[in-house]
Amino acid sequence: MLGHFAHTLWSFFIILSVIVFIHEFGHYLIAKLCGVKIESFSIGFGKELIGFNDTSGTRWKISLLPLGGYVKMFGDASSASTIDAEAIERMSPSERALTFHFKSLPKKAAIVAAGPCANFILTIAVFTYFIMTTGLPSADPIVGAVMPDSPAQAAGLVAGDRILQINEDKVSSFNDIPYLISTNLGTPVTLLVARADKEFTMTITPKEVEDDDGLGNKIKHPLIGIKSAEIKYQDVGLVRALGESVRRTYMLCASTLKVVGQMITGKRGASDLKGPIGIAQLSGQATDKDFHTALWLIAMLSANLGLVNLFPIPLLDGGHLAYYAAEALNGRPLAKKVQEYGFRVGFVILFGLMAFTLVNDLSKLF
Repeated sequence: MLGHFAHTLWSFFIILSVIVFIHEFGHYLIAKLCGVKIESFSIGFGKELIGFNDTSGTRWKISLLPLGGYVKMFGDASSASTIDAEAIERMSPSERALTFHFKSLPKKAAIVAAGPCANFILTIAVFTYFIMTTGLPSADPIVGAVMPDSPAQAAGLVAGDRILQINEDKVSSFNDIPYLISTNLGTPVTLLVARADKEFTMTITPKEVEDDDGLGNKIKHPLIGIKSAEIKYQDVGLVRALGESVRRTYMLCASTLKVVGQMITGKRGASDLKGPIGIAQLSGQATDKDFHTALWLIAMLSANLGLVNLFPIPLLDGGHLAYYAAEALNGRPLAKKVQEYGFRVGFVILFGLMAFTLVNDLSKLF
């Protein structure tokens, strides 16, 4: 048990550190390009465990609590990037020019947005690697077989039908189909189908089935009950692989947003939300299996971290960008009181979400 616990903990630290490093390095890189002085770059929070100073004076370190990270810029009061008003008051004009807080609005927005963008780039890079090494599945969206007693059979789909569209989304390959129905739990989907020389629409309500996620966990997902005729793997160039990776990353984020919307409106339960313990378990299972599974998990988590950070909640990158958007529209920053109350509300939301996911994890664990 101790060995399993140590493996899970170490796997969690490695996988999370990779994702956090990429996110924070996005902030760091654009900040440096914009002329901001960086005081420290930390993986984790709290007491420093190990670190070094580079030639520019930046302290690179690993800290005690591996649940995130930060880039502390010149003029910041803390790792939360709040302004150190007293320190800035004492600075000369040349020193203030090195702070984040005295940069132009477009530069500040670029620095803040760079973190989530770096996460999306990591996901795209991993997907590109997979496509370049294994090939691109090139199965056409043609029904090869219909499973008996399935929603597809009940709706009248037959082998040879080509699925052109699901709801408002065009279907390019057979692999698009599970993506496009993944959020339809018990809700009908409309298919545009080509049969012989005719096109027609039909409505199918996917049924919910329980399956293995490949790591030993039970997951529920919608199923319409069709199989592909034949899957071929096609060797493609870098440009094609990049284009497909961008498309897959977009579809992943779009489906995540739809799931979040369903949770907010009550159409879907929040029991699938995972906190630190749940992510640690997945990390241990992924690294226990093989390198490629761990890499796939990094890609999934990185895209989700980038997306969540863009939510317009104060304390997150998206909250800062919302403040900058308001400043651009009003011609002046929001009042300090408004920003302070916003950060308090954001803290309550994030703390509540962390507490909920922790309880969720513990309930499943015990």
